[in-house]
Amino acid sequence: MSTTTQAVTAREPEIRCEGLVRVFASHGVEVQALQGLDLTIGAGELVAVVGASGSGKSTLLTILSGLDLPTAGRARVAGHDLTTMGARERLTFRRRSVGFVWQQTGRNLLPFLSAQENVEAVTAIARTTRRRERAARAVELLDLLGVADVRDERPARLSGGQQQRVAIAVALANEPRVLLADEPTGELDEAASVGVLEAMRTVNEARGVTTLVVTHDASVSSHVRRTVQIRDGRTSTEVLRSTHVDEHGREHTIAQEYAVLDRAGRLQLPAAFTEALDLRERVRLGLEPDHVTVRPDGRAPDRPASDDPPGDGARPDDEEPR
Repeated sequence: MSTTTQAVTAREPEIRCEGLVRVFASHGVEVQALQGLDLTIGAGELVAVVGASGSGKSTLLTILSGLDLPTAGRARVAGHDLTTMGARERLTFRRRSVGFVWQQTGRNLLPFLSAQENVEAVTAIARTTRRRERAARAVELLDLLGVADVRDERPARLSGGQQQRVAIAVALANEPRVLLADEPTGELDEAASVGVLEAMRTVNEARGVTTLVVTHDASVSSHVRRTVQIRDGRTSTEVLRSTHVDEHGREHTIAQEYAVLDRAGRLQLPAAFTEALDLRERVRLGLEPDHVTVRPDGRAPDRPASDDPPGDGARPDDEEPR
């Protein structure tokens, strides 16, 4: 690979989705799980994707992991074009480029192997680590995730939180560039959930692995700097968190919510905003020098548009829409 190609690859986002569509057909009925979703995640980011059941978040994850194909659109993960790669590249991609953690704790681990043996098995199958190095690597990962003390125990003797942390070690065994987790705290109590999320943040910071957590649990947001909300198969809003130190040396977390503007210029306003201002059916737009205003229509259902008074959202008849 040339120096120029390496530089371009280094700047490329680890996850990029453009106009992603996934349609499922059952008994003659089509359901659109994803409806033109756009998403970009840079190298080393820790991101949570949240949304209600049926919003499309799990469908997104199965596509990003190489388990499913989109109906339309493009998706690239860790330098692989998921829409064009063949069977051999897909197998290599799933073994070495991405790690995956399922919601069901029993689905992540082989029950007849110990925690350490589960980690070693992954490197043995993919042949990514020499035999004499496998044990040391497995213990290193288990120690990073705080479960080295149970390395000789089988999954049945571990708590749910311990099982999920061992599962993360398994997912990281082949040093993937991207770690994907589908509702990793869905079967855990609050204390265990916090432990698993903090373990994932530790891994993200220590190893720099790009991490995407899909969940319906809004509390996950407090453990990441960026939260992406999916609604009706599209990314609708994002919350970015940053830390600020005041003049007394106290650290504060600041959260800022943004609406996501797609390539067609569409955005979804948060439900709290539309309900507070009773925004329905159509709204009045106003173009200001540095911002756009969105106001309730304010028109009675049977009143024609020509009766509108001039003001925000109005333009002379001879001015073309922008």
